[in-house]
Amino acid sequence: MKYNDLRRWARRLQNRQGQPAYRLIADLISEDIDSGRLQVRDRLPTLRDLATATGINYTTAARAYTEAKSRGLIDSHPGSGTFVKGRTSTLRPSSGAYEMTMNLMIEPAVPALVEQIRESSIRVLAQHDLYSMLRYQAFGGTHDNKEAALQWLGRRLPNPDIEHLLICPGIHSALVGLMSTLISRDQVLCVESLIYPGIKAIAAHLGIQLHSLERDADGPLARPFEEVCKQGNVGAVYLNPTIHNPTTSIMSKGRREALADVALRYSIPIIEDDAYTMLTDAPPPSFSELAPDLTWYITGTSKCFGPGVRSAFLYTPGKRHSQRLSAAMRSLHVMSSPMTDALVSQWITDGTADAMLKATRQEAIARLHTAEEQLGNKNILSAEGAFHLWLKIPKSSDWNPSELAVQLRQQGISAVSSAAFCTNNNPPNGLRLCFGGPISRDQWLERLKQVNELIEQPSYLATGLH
Repeated sequence: MKYNDLRRWARRLQNRQGQPAYRLIADLISEDIDSGRLQVRDRLPTLRDLATATGINYTTAARAYTEAKSRGLIDSHPGSGTFVKGRTSTLRPSSGAYEMTMNLMIEPAVPALVEQIRESSIRVLAQHDLYSMLRYQAFGGTHDNKEAALQWLGRRLPNPDIEHLLICPGIHSALVGLMSTLISRDQVLCVESLIYPGIKAIAAHLGIQLHSLERDADGPLARPFEEVCKQGNVGAVYLNPTIHNPTTSIMSKGRREALADVALRYSIPIIEDDAYTMLTDAPPPSFSELAPDLTWYITGTSKCFGPGVRSAFLYTPGKRHSQRLSAAMRSLHVMSSPMTDALVSQWITDGTADAMLKATRQEAIARLHTAEEQLGNKNILSAEGAFHLWLKIPKSSDWNPSELAVQLRQQGISAVSSAAFCTNNNPPNGLRLCFGGPISRDQWLERLKQVNELIEQPSYLATGLH
């Protein structure tokens, strides 16, 4: 919290006109949360610092925090401090900016692989009529593109049908199309308490309310999902079950079955975001297998070739659903890039995609082992093949995630606070670290050492706060 904010509080207290000081301080905390001056997980001053800065006594300061805590505005952790807390399980649309720091994929430094990608790309231009790739096309991809995409989907889905398939210009665009099509203004989208920030941004843009579901280490719990389904206003549920962003958890088969059972009993569409699935080894069955008539399954190539390759494969519950969504997607995005689709198809059919996946996975596993050595297994969560990890900030540290993430980014480390992913206004004490992008193993090792040094350093020394 900034010193100027405490000075403003002090001025308001001097002119409180008979209102009890402890209640006014609770009101000021509420006002600053609503205005954005205070963000979730922001640290508040100690009782002694609050009393000194505002001219009240210690007992009044303690009573003020007790009042704010009773309103659900703040929370205290012995030894760690007092932090801003959220209020409800439904996140209403906001016009504010969302943290969209991207999770960059690993770029394997394998010259033979880079040359293979280059040669494969040249063959595409040599084999195709150039003008045919520069014209408008029907949304959803050509028959040849879909045949190649089916090879990719066949690794996760049993006997995929070409009439259920649409090729889209990236997973994010597919999510925009699905959320705008499946969810009406009076409905909510069920999500976990930690999700990909893009969902929050899309929901805000479309005016969709997000209903946060409590989660454990295995993903969202089935009982809270059923409880909200009973209310009758759930438009869909969004799930990211394999290498979850940000925690990297892989949902068990049992939890998937429990959630699918609820969706089937209440006829709730399932949006399954499986962006990272090809990076892992033998994940549990997809929701598209467990609830095929309800599941809109999305995967793509951006997590193995890079975000510059905006190509996603959306597998719908049936032909009629594909036609309906195709019309909506065409109005939003016109079409996917024919040149990108041709490149992706070539890479899938000639084995380049397999080679890239193998190299990416090997490098990711090597970097994860380095992180485990430097940060300790107890302090991180990750999965083999992922190029991000979830760092749990030790209880002994006085850092809050937002402050720590800012300091790490200033040192060139890709860190995102838990608040960016949180949907229940109560983010955990952790952050996401990405170890992809244009860095080497040696650079990753150096950055891990910087993370350790910063965590062990008192936050007030690093940030200059006193």
